[in-house]
Amino acid sequence: MSEEPVRLEPAAEAPLHVVATAGHVDHGKSSLILRLTGIDPDRLAEEKRRGLTIDLGFAWCTLPSGREIGFVDVPGHERFVRNMLAGVGPVRLVLFVVAADEGWKPQSEEHLAIVDVLGADGGVVALTKCDLVDEEAVDLAIEDVRDRLRGTALQDAPIVRCSSQTGEGLDALVEALDAMVEAAADPAEDERPRLFVDRIFTVTGAGTIVTGTLTGGRLRVGQEVDLLPAGGRGRIRGLQTHKRSIQMARPVSRVAANLVGIDREGPGRGDVLGLPGEWRPTRVFEVRLRPVRGLAHPLTTRGAYKIYAGAAERGARIRFYETGELTDPEGCFARIRVSDPLVLDVHDRFVLREAGRRETVAGGVVLDADPPVRPGRAVHRRLDARERAARADLPSLLVSERGAVPASDLAILTGAQVSAIEGAERTGTWWVADRVFDQVRGALHAELAAFHEDHPLDEGLELARARASVVRSLQEAGSPGDVSVADAMLSTLFGSGRVVREGSIVRLASHMASLAGREEEAGRLVRAVAEAEPTPPTVDELTSAGFASDLIEAATRAGMLVRLSRDLVMTPGLVARAEALVRGSGNQGITVSAFREAMGTSRKYAMPLLEHLDQRKVTIRRGDLRFPREPASSG
Repeated sequence: MSEEPVRLEPAAEAPLHVVATAGHVDHGKSSLILRLTGIDPDRLAEEKRRGLTIDLGFAWCTLPSGREIGFVDVPGHERFVRNMLAGVGPVRLVLFVVAADEGWKPQSEEHLAIVDVLGADGGVVALTKCDLVDEEAVDLAIEDVRDRLRGTALQDAPIVRCSSQTGEGLDALVEALDAMVEAAADPAEDERPRLFVDRIFTVTGAGTIVTGTLTGGRLRVGQEVDLLPAGGRGRIRGLQTHKRSIQMARPVSRVAANLVGIDREGPGRGDVLGLPGEWRPTRVFEVRLRPVRGLAHPLTTRGAYKIYAGAAERGARIRFYETGELTDPEGCFARIRVSDPLVLDVHDRFVLREAGRRETVAGGVVLDADPPVRPGRAVHRRLDARERAARADLPSLLVSERGAVPASDLAILTGAQVSAIEGAERTGTWWVADRVFDQVRGALHAELAAFHEDHPLDEGLELARARASVVRSLQEAGSPGDVSVADAMLSTLFGSGRVVREGSIVRLASHMASLAGREEEAGRLVRAVAEAEPTPPTVDELTSAGFASDLIEAATRAGMLVRLSRDLVMTPGLVARAEALVRGSGNQGITVSAFREAMGTSRKYAMPLLEHLDQRKVTIRRGDLRFPREPASSG
């Protein structure tokens, strides 16, 4: 390979990939990246002075196939593992570096543990500094490295002997990198975008710049974006990848975004840039947790840990679901609570380090980023199902778990926009599991049927009571007892034709309130009112006289009586007489006093009569007078 790397033009639509380095300090990671790309990833003055990578460095090149890859060069020193984790966290392809002259070292082991628990999708091992040792030493180093990789995510990774000084093996290394990215899954461009921020700085005249790894979805110039969990909404003024200005950023790539509306103090390493409303930070989540191989001591619930997810670092406390400590190499289900919110997705991977010992102790995968407040007895079955589920199955699984889920939450918690879910029904802004819908529908039908049987003269239940019944049924089904989902389900039930809403009354479609069998009793009621007019008894007086309230309501609905107020009914004949009296006043109108005297009643009855005529728009009030409206109203 020549001294200067060949600068090929990237293929226009070739998938993009990012590769993170890993390996012990001073094993030649940065020198190798410089030789491969022509870009020195050590950007800090202190790094150049000390010859030691302290923070993340970045470079890129185009492979012979036309695929463009970016490199995140990470520090190898133990003191800077937290920086290493910020770089490797969002990346799934690894260039693992081991020096042939020194061989396997402590940070080689820790970096391998980190790569392993993060579940690298592909890797290449570069055995560097081969020019410093003889052929036998190189062969022994390769054999040792292969033994140490066995049983890890890098066990099948090719080991390429090379030297940054002489150029030996660099062509073979490029070929191995090309083969690795060719075998890697194409980035998910249709996902919701998430840019893991690892650098923030301000450029005079431009404003805030954030850089990071875009792992999925696309970002475009002009889009509104949210910075989470720091908070703040801004707009993308400009985008760059590999120092080229672009209109759209594609995954997986290193991206610099120039933001308008977000101050320098807002974002920090570990924040996430995404589209508004698509992500929700969390402080509690459920995981499958696995200890690193060869861990000398168990993980306990009393331990103080640091969690590294994406480019973020947080303090963490763990609750194991199976036991009080973790020793099983297969791991266990656990609940993690973090010191500050994280932006997580199902299937995200993370690393756990013990704060006191400053060593990597475990890693895992997120199974539920927004778990129930109480895990419940079915937690193992629920998490086992989630662990086995593909992403496409998550919407159905989530609705099945919770019974009812807002459509907006479904999109946030699963990243899916769906038009249909097997075993669920969309009602209003909610997705409701069929089993829950069936249970709620059956309970409401049963309650309405029982009410109609006990109160045949009543039209049905008050809407508020029907809503309360649905809320209760939802809670009994283990679903959110939310009024909004209850109203959405009621609307769907009304549309089915089996349940009817009339104003504030809910009834079964098959029910019609009827006086059948009680005609004689209703006749006595009407006579009792008519015989006392124009000063009839109040409703309370009628019920005290033995007339049931449901009979009074039924007679009113049947038109045998007219309700003037909550406590007053009159016969249609008396109401018609009052209407005729007002109409007869013509353009002169009539006062309350004159109306009262003409009707032969008191103000107690005259006012409800006139107000009833006002409400029916038979009359209109002007000052102290009532005038007839035109056209004449019947009834």
